[in-house]
Amino acid sequence: MEIIRFAELKPEPWRNGGGVTRELASHPKAASAQDGAWDWRVSIADVGSAGDFSTFPGMERVLTVIDGELLLLTVDGEEHPLEKYRPFRFSGEAASASALPTGDIRDLNVIARAGEFKGYTSIIELSKKRAHPVFEGQLAVLLEGRASVSPGAEPAESAASAEVLDGSEGGTAAVAPAESVELARYDAVVGSDTSSPEILGRGFLAVISIDRVEHAHS
Repeated sequence: MEIIRFAELKPEPWRNGGGVTRELASHPKAASAQDGAWDWRVSIADVGSAGDFSTFPGMERVLTVIDGELLLLTVDGEEHPLEKYRPFRFSGEAASASALPTGDIRDLNVIARAGEFKGYTSIIELSKKRAHPVFEGQLAVLLEGRASVSPGAEPAESAASAEVLDGSEGGTAAVAPAESVELARYDAVVGSDTSSPEILGRGFLAVISIDRVEHAHS
């Protein structure tokens, strides 16, 4: 089970120097936020002043305000009011600039190479009773609240546990619960289809999915 601790991430300057960003994940792994050698990247940026956003030619972006109230984003001359927890998709090569009518904001960025990968962001409310699994190709970021993550059971383990619970041999065997780990704000859980991590708690979670675009063969 892999957890990316936000507190351990190094802030990098934006390409245009207008702010700082912290990269949660990228593929292939880039040397820095500046080199653009990746096909997709997930990052959290601090926006403390109005101004231009960096451009990412050949990319598509999904931007979500995760702290603060409102970002006025102008894309190719058209203004879009972006409220907290409402993902917005736009072209990475578009001329874009921000205004901050309610003060500083922090945003979650999913940037993917158009035609090769497609990024999606969903905001969900966590439950204390029903665990939310994180699958292969996904990244789950705790936006607010309290939550813990534990590795899910392997399919074989689940079957074995069921047999134990049925009470063979007339006795019951104790199945040790999976160890859970507390998450801090903006920590990210890397998904897996093997023992898919499961998150329980109270608060809000961003679930990012990166899908490879399938090309039709002629």
